[in-house]
Amino acid sequence: MWKTILRRFLIMIPQIFLLSVLVFFLAKMMPGDPFTGAINPNTDPKEIARLKQQLGLNDAPWVQYTRWVGNLFHGDLGTSYIQHVPVASLIWDRAINTFWLSLFTVILTYLIAIPLGISAGRNQDKWQDQSIQIFNYFTFAIPGFVFYLLGLYLFGFVLNWFPISGSVGSDANGAFGVFLSRIYHLILPGTLVALISTTSIVQYLRTGIVDNKVEDYVRTARSKGVPEKVVFNKHILRNSLLPIAAFFGNTITSLLSGSIILETVFSYPGMGKLFLDSISQRDYTTLTALILLYGILTLVGNLLSDIIMSIVDPRIRIQ
Repeated sequence: MWKTILRRFLIMIPQIFLLSVLVFFLAKMMPGDPFTGAINPNTDPKEIARLKQQLGLNDAPWVQYTRWVGNLFHGDLGTSYIQHVPVASLIWDRAINTFWLSLFTVILTYLIAIPLGISAGRNQDKWQDQSIQIFNYFTFAIPGFVFYLLGLYLFGFVLNWFPISGSVGSDANGAFGVFLSRIYHLILPGTLVALISTTSIVQYLRTGIVDNKVEDYVRTARSKGVPEKVVFNKHILRNSLLPIAAFFGNTITSLLSGSIILETVFSYPGMGKLFLDSISQRDYTTLTALILLYGILTLVGNLLSDIIMSIVDPRIRIQ
């Protein structure tokens, strides 16, 4: 298995190189530049030209790419054209917020989805299964941004139970106060995302349980007098969890990706909102760093999924 992991790491090197080329040059093909929004009738064109020359935006594209890659090897992601701070520190600050929101969401999603999937599979075609299927159809059909806006309006504006923006309240004092305020700001957006993200997990788990209940190895175990609890936990449930384990690696890496729609609706200062802001403001250094980070996280997520699958399913383990 270690040889397979090493081989996958070596394959990732040219993939990351091609990704960096595509990211950089596609970002440069975007119309406008970081100073487009700052131009007005009173703007001195000479000042704009001086800033472009100072930042190296007039250099040939391949020169800019070489300089950018060289800085990456030294851990320098550049400086944000808009925020005027190092991109690494800017991403780090947002990544912390996104990590806590995503971690809360992932934990809550699995706490909701797995019991629902097990209940639906064990009680096939009964009222429990039908009720869960109705819930599943609802969460699958409603668009995410509509669900977020409805939740924000009801629990944020009407009932005023939760804050409607930010990650930490301005009145939080001390480390413990900041921690409680952060949790308080996570409850509403995290719960809304968890409720609407259970669809695939519930459906995969239910389908797996229904299919595995009629397999030959299950009938054999029952004919040998194996207790029903052992049959379900050791044979049916374990094999039904394989599809969920297949994309669990990407779930882990998505802890830093953020949600553009959710973070925009709640004005949550995370990675998703930073990505959207960098596009609208033509902040090339931040944009290229974020896309490259997302691409690397996707490759690492696929690798983790393969490793997890080889652990939980010995049949596909490569010697």
